Amino acid sequence: MAVDCDEEVSNDPDIETPEPLNVESQEPLSVEELIEALESVTTERDDFRDSLQRLQAEFENFRRRSSGELAQQVSNGVARLVESLLPVLDACDAATAQGLEDVVPIKSSLDAVLQKHGLTRIEAVGALFDPNQHEAVLHEAGDGGEQVVIEELRPGYRWGKRVMRAAMVKVRD
Repeated sequence: MAVDCDEEVSNDPDIETPEPLNVESQEPLSVEELIEALESVTTERDDFRDSLQRLQAEFENFRRRSSGELAQQVSNGVARLVESLLPVLDACDAATAQGLEDVVPIKSSLDAVLQKHGLTRIEAVGALFDPNQHEAVLHEAGDGGEQVVIEELRPGYRWGKRVMRAAMVKVRD
């Protein structure tokens, strides 16, 4: 496809359109002037290349940061939802303890969905007391060894590596 050089490409006043060269009316350039012009154009090209590389790096960093922020926002939203459902799990446990068997299928379904999305119950009874996972509300005197959880009063839950709620426990010293 042939391009007509006399045709105006853009009507944008901010874009400078170079004047057409009239080769016949200009004097030939000296070697020094040609070298100087070449160096000037080479420097300008290098500046444009550096600007382009900087912009590409900034854009890649922005894209990576935005992706990470979005993932964190989604994760925080899911964590808030899971945390708001913990009282529902407690109510289901209390209803089951009272003998209301109709609640068992609902609780099983809720447990399955939450486990699918990463919620796990903190195993407490028989474990060494860990203040990051257990909240000791009762103490029982023992042989003075390590503190061991002997009873779980309210279950604790972990979502991924994050403790959503510490297990409320009774500890033997």
